[in-house]
Amino acid sequence: MIKITAKIDGMACGMCEAHINDAVRRAFNVKKVTSSYSKGETVILTEEDLEEEKLKEAINGSGYKVLSVKKESYEKKGLFSFGRK
Repeated sequence: MIKITAKIDGMACGMCEAHINDAVRRAFNVKKVTSSYSKGETVILTEEDLEEEKLKEAINGSGYKVLSVKKESYEKKGLFSFGRK
């Protein structure tokens, strides 16, 4: 799984978060997407890597500006993952 964190400029409220989440879901098949206007970021969890330019197009097209994109490997850490490798 891949965790993609995009720094976003222009979010000011919960509706802004919803607009970005909807734009990402419309453009890509993702496991989870959450946005935070207070942090100025959107976090996406996906099985397959997303093309950075297409991600920027999807978010910028909804009226916001992507400042940066960071990708990293993601492993779910939950109560029952203890002891697994």
